[in-house]
Amino acid sequence: MPQERIRISSAWGEVTADLADNEAAKSLAQMLPLTIDMSDHFRQEKTGNLPSSLPELPRQRDFSVGTLGLWSTDHFVIYYRTGRVPSPGIIVLGKVAGDVSIFDRPGSVTVTLEAVD
Repeated sequence: MPQERIRISSAWGEVTADLADNEAAKSLAQMLPLTIDMSDHFRQEKTGNLPSSLPELPRQRDFSVGTLGLWSTDHFVIYYRTGRVPSPGIIVLGKVAGDVSIFDRPGSVTVTLEAVD
């Protein structure tokens, strides 16, 4: 089965991302298209709430530039820096294939997630 690719677009630009092969990412794909209001958090990530929870899966604490993650079961995160989060960690939803630095600026942004044909 091919990896699912999504488009993340905002007033700041557009990137594509490949979703992980897990139940949380599959559930996210079924919600698309989505519009999410995101805030800057710790100058390393943009965060926003999903309309509903995704499945709970094993978590990890480390993330890299471009990681798409899930903090709580309904809290979507785009990481534009590399780092480590406190326990319990994040569920990895995928990885941005484009230049995620478009999100590396202070302030809030509204993003749209949609499937790529």
